[in-house]
Amino acid sequence: MQYMIDLSEDKSYIILKYFGDITSQVALVATEESHALGGKYGIRHYLVDATEAKNFENPFKNYNFAYQDLERANIDRSACVALLTSPEDTSHDFIETLMVNAGYDVKMFKNRENAIQYLLAAIRGKNSTS
Repeated sequence: MQYMIDLSEDKSYIILKYFGDITSQVALVATEESHALGGKYGIRHYLVDATEAKNFENPFKNYNFAYQDLERANIDRSACVALLTSPEDTSHDFIETLMVNAGYDVKMFKNRENAIQYLLAAIRGKNSTS
């Protein structure tokens, strides 16, 4: 398996952790599975942990993933996503830009605690306006 999906300890967000090279095909399947779990539990916040994975795709395939593949996918398009990468890894920078430009709520982090605090703040913000 190239990824693992789980609930956070407090069950407030979904964790999608990748291992090895990430291709758009793997990312599409993993994203749909993680969003299915989120739908089951009413969760709309995701920590995508790519600290042990590199984005293996070329820019064209990354573009197609953000603008075509996800458009056809069964996902929550208004989900809040914290993308966690290794400090020295820049292979995910372009896909983050594409995702944001395509209208998805994705923010990249190099520090796990900052990513989690971002998600928790987003959850609290949503709960306070509901």
